[in-house]
Amino acid sequence: MQNATITFAASGFDRVRSHLLPENGMCEEAAFLFAHIDENPDELSLNVIDEMLIPPSGFVSRSQFFLELTDETRATVIKHAHDLHAGLIECHSHPTQRGACFSWSDFHGFDEFVPHVTWRLGGRPYAAIVFATDSVDALLWTRKAEGPVAIDAIQANGRLINPTRQTLANWSKIYERCSI
Repeated sequence: MQNATITFAASGFDRVRSHLLPENGMCEEAAFLFAHIDENPDELSLNVIDEMLIPPSGFVSRSQFFLELTDETRATVIKHAHDLHAGLIECHSHPTQRGACFSWSDFHGFDEFVPHVTWRLGGRPYAAIVFATDSVDALLWTRKAEGPVAIDAIQANGRLINPTRQTLANWSKIYERCSI
C-alpha cells in the first residue's frame, strides 16, 4: 500500500483543531476539508485547499458521543467537493477522549456515508480524522483498498503529526459485529 499523508495549508490545522475542541466544549464538533490529490506508486498526498467548519445549525443532533449532520449540510459539503474536483476529509472531535480512536458509531456512519460520497465524487479518496484532546487518528478510503487504511502522517505548520493508529490496532474490538 502507498504511504498516505494529509498536508494542511498554513494555520489550517490549528484553526480546525480550535473549532473542533473549543475551550470547555462538551459536544462533538465537525469540519470538512477539501483536498487536491497527488498520487504516485509510493505515495498518496491529500493537500488541503479549503475547509468548512460546521456551525451548530448544521447538525440534526449532537452530544458528547455522537453527531448527525443535516441533509442540507451533507449536500453542501458534497457539492463543494464536487465543484472543487477535490477529495473530502471529514474531521470530528471526541472532546473527552485521550488517545484518539474512532468509535463504533463512527464506523456505522462511515458504512452509510463513505460509499455514497465516493460514488458522488467519482471515486476520489475520502479520509477522516478524529481529534481527541491529546492526539488524532486518521483513516483513508480509496478505490484500491477494500476497507479503510491508516493515514501515515499529517503535515501542519512545518510539523509532522503522527496519528495514533489506535483504530486499526483495535479493529476487532471496535468494528466486529455478531452474526445471528
